[in-house]
Amino acid sequence: MVLLSPNRWKFRKQFRWRLKGKSHRGNRVAFGDRGLKAVTSWYLTNRQLEAARKVIVRKTRKVGKIWFRVFTDLPYTKKWLEMPMGKGKWDVDTYRVRVLPGRMIFEVSWIDRETAKEVFKQATYKLPLKTTMVGRGEIK
Repeated sequence: MVLLSPNRWKFRKQFRWRLKGKSHRGNRVAFGDRGLKAVTSWYLTNRQLEAARKVIVRKTRKVGKIWFRVFTDLPYTKKWLEMPMGKGKWDVDTYRVRVLPGRMIFEVSWIDRETAKEVFKQATYKLPLKTTMVGRGEIK
């Protein structure tokens, strides 16, 4: 199995939703001291989340604790190259997660503000959306 993918599912293929509105759940720092919050909306794949996680772990090794606040559970189907149009929906290629503005992506604790700011800046380079850092109790 691929990292950050569901072990089993009730329905193998899903419709794609529109990315509109703001996130009403998961929009506050709940577990750590600081969090990486999405400013724009887009889909995140399991590879992008894993790349960002590796950057965070490399910078906060043996000091901080990390929480994922999103999970890739939306199947993304893809046709083979040079396939004609039609012939139905094809096999699941990867898994994605919808991220709306205001959604927390990562949270960290036991790290000072300057280090967390640098860590999240490096992690943002791996993600296809704009983000900001917020602390516990802050509203942005």
